Amino acid sequence: MRLQNRVAIITGGANGIGYATAQRFVQEGAIVVICDLRQAEIDKAVAALKAGAGGRQVEAAGFVIDVTKRDTVDAMVRQVKERYRRIDILVNNAGITKDARLIKMSDADFDAVIDVNLKGVFNCTKAVVDTMIEQNSGVILNASSVVGIYGNFGQTNYSATKFGVIGFTKTWFRELGPKGIRVNAVAPGFIATHILDTIPEKVIKQLEERVSLGRLGKPEEIASVYAFLASDDASYINGAVLEVSGGMTV
Repeated sequence: MRLQNRVAIITGGANGIGYATAQRFVQEGAIVVICDLRQAEIDKAVAALKAGAGGRQVEAAGFVIDVTKRDTVDAMVRQVKERYRRIDILVNNAGITKDARLIKMSDADFDAVIDVNLKGVFNCTKAVVDTMIEQNSGVILNASSVVGIYGNFGQTNYSATKFGVIGFTKTWFRELGPKGIRVNAVAPGFIATHILDTIPEKVIKQLEERVSLGRLGKPEEIASVYAFLASDDASYINGAVLEVSGGMTV
């Protein structure tokens, strides 16, 4: 198991790609800390991780945090360090969308997406980085998007944050690499999660047609990439932005 006994914090870990990543990390032997907004969803996710282990002992915990509120993030990190004595992996997965064309986008919707998707990544990374520097080891994995590479109609705010996350990645790997910390980003394409639930079937078909494989991605397919990047198999990968889009055309 490639992540045996490594302590991994996953934000937005109760659902979608975050939960699939938690599942994969548990399979790889990691100690998983799921962070999300609602206690009931966290409890359900943690229980499912333990129940799905087939009798194998699983170490998993959950914390309610709001990535936009630094005090809640700092409190979680303190407790994780007190409990497990180290932090090996941070997956900055938490994110939201509030889509609209530029001419219709409100200041409130712009600010909300910036706060979660960009400032939240800053807050969580800032909270763990001192521990990783002390250890002289660590992996930070940032959730970008193909939208952060190519842009997308109606996603001024979301695109800006995902471009920004790439900027974080390209800066932090230079600053933190000499400290033994690898920083990489994953840029998923169209993935079949609850975020797409409100999109009409006709639009889903159009999205599928833009992918050379002819289908949407699965959360597990992104999780497997995170697991690889978190492991020693990726020990010489630093500062990369890995597009996982099934060959999406733009």
